[in-house]
Amino acid sequence: MWYFYILQSSKDDKLYYGSTNNLKRRFNEHLQGKVLSTKSRLPINLVYYEAYLDEKNARKRERTIKSSRSSRYALLKRINIGV
Repeated sequence: MWYFYILQSSKDDKLYYGSTNNLKRRFNEHLQGKVLSTKSRLPINLVYYEAYLDEKNARKRERTIKSSRSSRYALLKRINIGV
């Protein structure tokens, strides 16, 4: 199982988008400050995730959300975050 996920910083409310095949492990890495992109934004919360059967689709979803303003806006509006 692969996951696309969104984290939100409690410090500055910024969002982080990622994908992984082990959501629990990856979230713990973020919490422990092992991920450079979120280390300075701790504490963080897991605010959303989607499960996929394969890596290709999880990474595709991550790319789409990161690159398409309209897709990102629609998702964030649907989950009522930052919009």
